[in-house]
Amino acid sequence: MLSTWAWRDATVTCKLQNTMCQPNSPALLFFASNATTSTSPPGFHSSSSRALNRGYGRAPSLVTSIHQTNTKLSLPMASRLVLVFLAPLLALLFVSGALQAAAASTNGTASTEFSLDRAGGSVLAALPAVARLLARLLVPGTLEVEDGAAAGIWDTSSLLGSSVFSLDRYGARGDGRHDDTRALAMAWRAACASRRPAVVLVPRGRRYLLKVITLHGPCRSSVAVAVKGTLVASPNRDDWSEKERRHWIVFRRVDRLTVDGGGAVDGNGETWWKHSCKINPDLPCKGAPTALSFHLCKNLRVEDLKIVNSQQIHVSVEDCTNVQLARLSITAPHSSPNTDGIHITRSKDVKVTNCKIRTGDDCVSIEDGTHNLHVSKVVCGPGHGISIGSLGDHSSWAQVSGITIDTVQLYGTTNGARIKTYQGGSGYAKDITFQNMIMHDVDNPIIIDQNYCDKATPCEEQRSAVEVSNVVFKNIRGTTMTKDAIKLNCSMSVPCHGITLQNIDLRMHSGMGNTVSTCQNAKWRKYGTVRPQPCTAKTYEILELSSI
Repeated sequence: MLSTWAWRDATVTCKLQNTMCQPNSPALLFFASNATTSTSPPGFHSSSSRALNRGYGRAPSLVTSIHQTNTKLSLPMASRLVLVFLAPLLALLFVSGALQAAAASTNGTASTEFSLDRAGGSVLAALPAVARLLARLLVPGTLEVEDGAAAGIWDTSSLLGSSVFSLDRYGARGDGRHDDTRALAMAWRAACASRRPAVVLVPRGRRYLLKVITLHGPCRSSVAVAVKGTLVASPNRDDWSEKERRHWIVFRRVDRLTVDGGGAVDGNGETWWKHSCKINPDLPCKGAPTALSFHLCKNLRVEDLKIVNSQQIHVSVEDCTNVQLARLSITAPHSSPNTDGIHITRSKDVKVTNCKIRTGDDCVSIEDGTHNLHVSKVVCGPGHGISIGSLGDHSSWAQVSGITIDTVQLYGTTNGARIKTYQGGSGYAKDITFQNMIMHDVDNPIIIDQNYCDKATPCEEQRSAVEVSNVVFKNIRGTTMTKDAIKLNCSMSVPCHGITLQNIDLRMHSGMGNTVSTCQNAKWRKYGTVRPQPCTAKTYEILELSSI
């Protein structure tokens, strides 16, 4: 196991089995193996040297730290350090490797290869890590690897300063065939109990098969799940009970949670899609799992992931506060049923940015209880567009406010900017802005529907409705596949009001014919140029203002 001392502006601090030691004179850089002999750097106390020389065999409990102050090494000094110390360092590495091989031979083990995650890595595999560690000297930061999590050394881009718990340490096979659910549960339990920031590591280049699992908080410190490889759902629908069938991977009651890593989450959804009543009407309509569900989480970040082929919804944020979803790639076939990209409900202070979403349902669906949501720089399509609703189903009370959809491109979607509510509901959807949107061959670019009905027979007229007010459609242009580019289909009993149309240019696909707009029970006003011209309604306020 590699031990490390790092230069720190004339002071070296090492952490070794809770033994603290400081030099009497500056030590620039020193590496030692866990062999039974080693040389202490100048000025190290003898007790620290003895602690190092105890030898740890295979027990991976060594804690190493690299600390740097704001005082940076100059490039010439760093170059000299590399030249002076790299050769002895490599020699020490090879000596360490030879000693480990000899020990393995003594124990009757023929193989001299060591798992990176379980035994610190082979000597050759350590060389890239050494180079990265040397490079880290020029960058302020802290690296700490605890409890045998050697994987934290090999990929430190997001693991600095954290205890690392790799799935492989807990018996995961990572072959995409054997069940690794228990390994993830054990790694999560250990990380959640850690006193300092922890990382659950899903190693790169491997596939971990998972059944339904809930990862509970609260945790003692912040936790990150670094998905470098792939988490793949079991293809066997019988692995889900009727009670569990709405979820796959659930995070519940976790504060300061990050899920990232650049890897993939594969819902293996094809098995579920073909059993959907939307695909096969002869089958009963039943729910299917959501790939990633976040319940009652605070200070949540989900970033840099590929989420593909979910059984149903890909990412669901429910009852959460202070959420950031960024740089997500969400993909499923356009024919896959109910595969919403991002679903948000009963949550506040949420940001969604720089995401690409191609699914068989809404790219982003915004439902009851969502407040202060900002969606920006999203590419959507195919799919059903950006939807607020459905709200007020089953005569329920709904509240949505403070929604901004900004800088979105939509390609071939059934809807663009959409608000939909059921008759018979109550509550409000207000202070909503759709702006800076580009539509490419969208069926319904702008639509408010307060009479939404998803039944086979027409829904009955109701006296109550969710109130829709203070909605802005601004700087929207592109092409539509249907003539009705703007539809304001509002409730007779609770008309939508405060609707603003500003700087809109929507034309027919291939320039064939003119677009039109239809309005019912809507109070609206126009700013600037709006094409198609908004419809007029004699019994409701019509206010046309000059461009601002």
